[in-house]
Order: sequence, then C-alpha cells, then structure tokens
Amino acid sequence: MTHRFSVFALICGLTIFSTACSTAPSHFFTLNATPGAAAPSSDLTVVVGPVSVPPVVDRPQIVISTGLNQVKMDELNRWAMPLQDNIAHVVAADLAAMLGTARVALSSDAFGADPDYRISIEVQSFESAPGKEAVLDAVWTVKRTKDNVSETGRTTVREGVQGTGYDALAAAHSRAVDRMSRDIADAVQKLAHSGQ
Repeated sequence: MTHRFSVFALICGLTIFSTACSTAPSHFFTLNATPGAAAPSSDLTVVVGPVSVPPVVDRPQIVISTGLNQVKMDELNRWAMPLQDNIAHVVAADLAAMLGTARVALSSDAFGADPDYRISIEVQSFESAPGKEAVLDAVWTVKRTKDNVSETGRTTVREGVQGTGYDALAAAHSRAVDRMSRDIADAVQKLAHSGQ
C-alpha cells in the first residue's frame, strides 16, 4: 500500500511541477530604429548585409553576462527574431533616415542592379547586463561598388540601461546600434563625396 501511495504522490508531484513550469510565459523583445532628424533626400542605393554575431549570442534566448567569464541564457526572455537579422533591419531603417533615401535594402532582398554601397557588419561583442549596460563592439565595412573603394571602421559602445527590465535592455541595445549606424552613415557620406 505504501508503495502505491509513493508512486501516486510522485506522479502528482511531477504533474504539478511540469504544469507550473509550462505555464510561465515567455517574453519577446526586438531592437528598434531610433528616430532622428530627417536628412536631406538623396537617391543613394544601399544594401545592408551580411551581419554576423558571436556564436554565444546567436540563439533565441537573451544571453546575460553574469561575470567576467560567465553567461546565463534566459529561457523566458527571448529575441523575437534572429539577432543578426534584427540588427540588419535596424541599421537599414537608421540609414534610410540618416542618408535621406528610401532605397536601402537587406542583402536578402537586394535590388536587381548593383547598389551604390554595400555594408557588411561583424559584431565582435554583444553583451547584456540588465539594469546596468548594453555593450556593442562591431567592425563594419562600407564598399562603393562602382570602383570597390571601401572604408572600414569599428564602433564600440557601452550604453547605460535606463531601467531594470528587459525592455530597457533592448532599448539600450537599440541606442548602441543607432550609434553604429551613425558611424556607417558618416562613412557612406565620406565615400560619396570622395567619389564625385
């Protein structure tokens, strides 16, 4: 009799535990373009991509830096789309506003003809510390397609998180990507002026 009761209690306990675990809701976050002052209109064509991110953050879960050599994957707080795709979308939207052109596409949706400029981004570090800071370190290249002249730069940003939640963390990362977009837009304009 005691054996039957123990098995029954174990089954009930596992059922309650699995039900409790499965009911915790997941939260999904995105990076967003940061609205800024509109630039004078231009007819530049730009393709953004490829964008690569470090393998440690190339996953749906938001990866939290918990120490110098330690990270934690948050199973309940996730990116709504692959991080490299989200970064590419934000950079494209930022560049459209900063360069005053609607002719900005992702490498996966590229124009039929060669664009004026191609942008590739290799994210070296994308660190998240909720309530503290968002860190972005990326190397990017802007290539003028008509003569293959290019400009390579590095953007390193430590953006303070203004709040304790993951939405505040995503907003800080969005501001960091916006800073990188500004550096890229400056390089595009520099190449545009030197190629005239």
